[in-house]
Amino acid sequence: MRRLLRAEKTSIGEIRDAVRRDAAIASLGRGDEPIEKLAQRLGFSEASAFRRAFRRWTGRSPGDFR
Repeated sequence: MRRLLRAEKTSIGEIRDAVRRDAAIASLGRGDEPIEKLAQRLGFSEASAFRRAFRRWTGRSPGDFR
């Protein structure tokens, strides 16, 4: 698996981040879930870690995106 991912120039971490990013964007677009619950659902240890990751992914905070 690692060899195949390396051939595709990606990693499990990059795939996981892409899935989390897409799920976060979809949920924030709907606006039906508090950020704290969304962070927990996506597997972040705390909301602040989710906020940092979201800013890294999009350049915006989750609140601004919403």
